[in-house]
Amino acid sequence: MNSIHWDVAGLPWDDFEAARLDPETLKVVKAAAVVEYGGGKYGHYLCNVFFDDPIFQQAAREWAIEEVRHGEALGRYAERADPTFSLRDAYARFDAGYGFDIEAAESVRGSRSGELIARCIVETGTSSYYTAIADAVDEPLLKTICRHIAADELRHYKLFYIHLKRYLAREALTRFDRLRIVLGRLRESEDDELCYAYYAANAPADAVYDRRRYARAYMSRAYRFYKPAHVDRVVAMAFKVCGLRPHTMLHGMACRAAWWTLNRKMRHSLELAI
Repeated sequence: MNSIHWDVAGLPWDDFEAARLDPETLKVVKAAAVVEYGGGKYGHYLCNVFFDDPIFQQAAREWAIEEVRHGEALGRYAERADPTFSLRDAYARFDAGYGFDIEAAESVRGSRSGELIARCIVETGTSSYYTAIADAVDEPLLKTICRHIAADELRHYKLFYIHLKRYLAREALTRFDRLRIVLGRLRESEDDELCYAYYAANAPADAVYDRRRYARAYMSRAYRFYKPAHVDRVVAMAFKVCGLRPHTMLHGMACRAAWWTLNRKMRHSLELAI
């Protein structure tokens, strides 16, 4: 993996136009900053799981550095837009309340191939998400930052996919096994991590965490950026990981189902959001 494609200091910070920033968008930017800033923990976890693969370990360390840089860029942006926000304080709150076993010696996915499939799906989601935000917002600095991050996440997808092919040659997961892992990881996209990050970054200091409440608050703001083209991209990249051909009748059916599901969840979240 190449080291640095861009850096935080080199971003066009003078392009910021506060009047063109939607305050509701800023809330999900803050949450994204918190999650990305914790990339180092995931890099540590991956190095433990792939303890005897120095080539992948080096790639995972470089990946983690770039993830943290995403958090720094989004956090600095949020601090500029809202001087009362502190990335370090929000992350400390997040880290104190949400965690996973970074010392695990084996993947929670059951195999190294499974772990790499899950990582590909995460990068699929983040690349599409930041692309959707960049396409939707009017504020020029945020658009630039999200385009940079989306490009990084697409590269990360390709990186994990290359290593996935190497491990599939050894572990030989079936298409059904791969699909099961993909669907499981997609369901986890609504787990406590993003909800808790939204809470940690946006809730008052004395607020008590309520998963359902903050899940609805997050989803009602995050899902609104997506258009059918973004969902199509997610499905196509997920199909590739499963060993299925995109742009087929099955792919079209999956896209329609995914778009319907996203809109249903969006409507439900809007009805109950805070």
